[in-house]
Amino acid sequence: MAARTGGAPLPARPPTPGKVSAIAIAYETFGDPSDPAVLLVMGFGTQMLGWDANFCRLLAARGRYVIRYDNRDCGLSTKLDEHPLQLEDFIAAVTSGDFDRALPMAPYSLRDMASDGINVLDQLGVDRAHVAGSSMGGMIAQKIAIEFPDRVLTLTSMMSSTGEQEYGQSTPEARHVLFSGRPADRDGYVAAADRELVWASRRYGDATALRALAAASYDRAYFPAGVPRQLAAMILDGSRAEALTTLDVPTLVIHGLDDTLIDPSGGRRTAELVPGSRLLLVEDMGHDRPPALWPHLVDPIAAHTHIG
Repeated sequence: MAARTGGAPLPARPPTPGKVSAIAIAYETFGDPSDPAVLLVMGFGTQMLGWDANFCRLLAARGRYVIRYDNRDCGLSTKLDEHPLQLEDFIAAVTSGDFDRALPMAPYSLRDMASDGINVLDQLGVDRAHVAGSSMGGMIAQKIAIEFPDRVLTLTSMMSSTGEQEYGQSTPEARHVLFSGRPADRDGYVAAADRELVWASRRYGDATALRALAAASYDRAYFPAGVPRQLAAMILDGSRAEALTTLDVPTLVIHGLDDTLIDPSGGRRTAELVPGSRLLLVEDMGHDRPPALWPHLVDPIAAHTHIG
């Protein structure tokens, strides 16, 4: 495995006018650079560690050059400290339909986050890649395929949705955990990870593993201030439904049937919209990737990404 932390700042393509001019993205690679590249995009508020290193190694062992990275405002990538965003104010503006007030609060868009992934490929000299995203990362992956189709060999959208309000909604319990935040001290932060069992696999959910990931994430880069800005970019992207119907890229949609954070209807709707896509609904999988299910994920992803 080769590990890097972004090198020189990577210019966002294009930046949101007057707001963000340069972003440095932290990334790691697994496998042989001569193999077909698979760009793994992580979800809301989660560092690249969410793509477990052993999961990445399994995929690399199938002859893939695996790239995982931290989204902006997360992990070791650029933090937008100069653009504070009060989550309560943003949610109030959105729920009241006052988008004229909500839009200026967001310093960047989901397209900007998609361009970060493209810039990682540029940094690595990768012309075209298989793009796979999880949760918000699935939305970013969709956006990469929509906005940069010449850079995408295949798309894998995992435990994600289309931006349409009618699909992929969270249960009240999952939504409460998502927005309740965690204590700022390390012990409290790690202990609060247990609450994520609400959207984990009912069969394989593992509080010990959740706490271990929380501890590693806290020690690597504790940065809750980026979460509201990522959320704003995700919400303000709106529906991608129409654009998804125009995609001309082999697409695999994966969704766990136990998912309570993004209901499986989000995956079904994505597959319904993207022409020729394949839908894989996984039993005993929630809004997580438990190791027991890795073979059931790596095998179809490896098969789907045989092109290139």
